[in-house]
Amino acid sequence: MPHWPDWSAKLRRSIGLGLVLALLAASSSCAIRRRVISRQGGNTAQKLQIADESALLESIAREYRAVRDFNATVDMVPALGSAEKNHITEYKDVRAYILFRKPAAIRIIGLYPVVRSKAFDMTSDGTSFKLYVPSRNAFVVGSNDIVQPSPNKLENLRPQHFVDALLVRPVDLKTEKILLENLTDEDQASYILHVIRERGGKLQLVRTVWFNRVNLQISRQLIFDDKGNILTDARYSEWKPYDNVAFPKHIEINRPQDEYGVVIDLVKMDINKGVADDKFVLEQPEGTTLRAVGRAPGAPAVPLATPEGKIDH
Repeated sequence: MPHWPDWSAKLRRSIGLGLVLALLAASSSCAIRRRVISRQGGNTAQKLQIADESALLESIAREYRAVRDFNATVDMVPALGSAEKNHITEYKDVRAYILFRKPAAIRIIGLYPVVRSKAFDMTSDGTSFKLYVPSRNAFVVGSNDIVQPSPNKLENLRPQHFVDALLVRPVDLKTEKILLENLTDEDQASYILHVIRERGGKLQLVRTVWFNRVNLQISRQLIFDDKGNILTDARYSEWKPYDNVAFPKHIEINRPQDEYGVVIDLVKMDINKGVADDKFVLEQPEGTTLRAVGRAPGAPAVPLATPEGKIDH
């Protein structure tokens, strides 16, 4: 008897295949939804950059080496309070001048809004600081290290905090170890270098440096204390060339433990044009009241003026 093909089985297979293809076609137009990921600060048309830890470490060192000194005019928005306590007060329209020279000399002069008279003048050599507040006729001196935090948050301000935030120092691989994290999701795309140091037989997180994977520019730096609490949270954006040196035009500095922060926008920036020694000299004006802080815990604090000219007790 001749063997006839099982046409019914073939027909079933053909129908089954047709149904699968029909479902796939329908799925591509109905069930599948494609989304374009647009991360904050990124460009959807740009591909994410790829880098290893060696390249990121060299990027930090290169940008740090490029700056020897600078003289900047900035718009500043100081803020008192903290997000943890649900209360932040901002003081807008403060003009300031920041002068810096390596290794750690810095001077910051702040002007009141509108009238542009001097609100404060402070300088530091990296070890100690001086602060002059004309409205209180006060001249404050002390160590950069805060031995006893003052209830007056402005008295906890140190010029060195600005140095730590404005320039991201290189990692010392002789004393520090690093871990590289790739944090890429729908909201952000960042490389994070975790800088770790051994202290007292324990590993402690010293700081983290964040890189935007769209352009591999530094976008954030977190500095921690010995207990893992955040000392400084600095965020950087709008990197631009100033005198052929890249520097962020917009910087946000937050000191949560000291309950103050500041937003800085560069108006004018001169880099590596030299800053003379006398620019960092701040003498006590005659007739002002001298106050030493950070050396005598429990001593009464001198009230300092807020950027609006009001007294902050």
